[in-house]
Amino acid sequence: MAANGGTRNAGGPGPPGSASREKRDRERIQILGELHGEVMVFQPMAIKEISRGGAQVETVFPLQLDSLHDFRLTLGDRSVVVKARVAHCSISDVDQELVTYRSGIEFIEPSEPVFAVISGFIDAVKDGRRGI
Repeated sequence: MAANGGTRNAGGPGPPGSASREKRDRERIQILGELHGEVMVFQPMAIKEISRGGAQVETVFPLQLDSLHDFRLTLGDRSVVVKARVAHCSISDVDQELVTYRSGIEFIEPSEPVFAVISGFIDAVKDGRRGI
C-alpha cells in the first residue's frame, strides 16, 4: 500500500500513491484562532404555496430570518434552483419529537429561464384547476 494509505488527496493529480504526488499540489496553512464558513446542503422540504415572487415552505429545521439560500424547486417535470431570502419562519406543528417549521421565502432576482419555469408551473396549476 502507498505511503498515503492508497488514497488520493483532493486536488492532487496523478495516480494514488504516486511518488511524485505524495503531497497535495497547493500549500495549506494552519489557521491560528478561529475561521468560520458555511456549507450548502440540500435538505428535503415541502412547498406549501408558491407565487411568481416567492413561496411558503415547510421544513424540519428553522431557517434564519433574512438569510439567503439556494432552493431547488421541483415543479412538475422541471427542476430549478432559485436564490431566496427568508422573510419569516415559525413553528407550524409539534408532534412528539418532530417539530415542523413554516417559512416564507422571497425569490431574489430569478433568471429569465427560472422565472419562466415558475410562471409556467403556476399557470398550468391554475389551468388544471379550472378544467382547461
